[in-house]
Amino acid sequence: MNKFRDARTQPGQLLKADELGRIEVVARGDEMVVRRDVAAARWWARGFARRAAGREARALKRLHDVDGVPALLEWNGRELLRSYIAGAPMQQAKPGDRAFYAQALSLLVALHRRGIVHNDLAKEPNWLVRPDGRPALVDFQIAWTRGRRGRLFRMLAREDLRHLLKHKRTYCPGALTSRQRRMLDTPALPSRLWRATGKRLYKLVARRVFGYWDNEGKGRVRD
Repeated sequence: MNKFRDARTQPGQLLKADELGRIEVVARGDEMVVRRDVAAARWWARGFARRAAGREARALKRLHDVDGVPALLEWNGRELLRSYIAGAPMQQAKPGDRAFYAQALSLLVALHRRGIVHNDLAKEPNWLVRPDGRPALVDFQIAWTRGRRGRLFRMLAREDLRHLLKHKRTYCPGALTSRQRRMLDTPALPSRLWRATGKRLYKLVARRVFGYWDNEGKGRVRD
């Protein structure tokens, strides 16, 4: 039996529905695609949801030929369509293969060379393990898309890498190098400031408003 549960996903399956809208798999001709419906967001969150979807569209457009990133198919200000990537989220697949993390590092390098920082790689659901064991990334709603590669960009890119190393420490700790362990022990200044200030407020809002209590980050499914 294939352990990658979403490889059996069928068109019409709801992946997520919360105050920021709906994400579902739909049929487009003979292929499955993923639709983010911003119009389904709560009225008070619609502006934020539209900006987040626009940011994701910019990131995917810049990464159009990077393997392991969904292809942008359409963004019209109301709904975003992207290609469907079969695979299991990291918390289900629990990748313990050294090759996965080497390939994931190469994927991050490809993003950063295009001037994109994901910014949300602490969430395991944003990492997919494809049926052949290769990594993929989804959910670029809060990605850095400005393209400028200054000091802030470099710090944020380093945090992308450090979050990958956290997952490596969880699922494949024996493969960590001494240099990688030192990086895990020295978060960048923005990360330290975030943990000291905004992280508690973020968790409060995420839990009380969106119902994000668990590691899967699915939130409450609303009608």
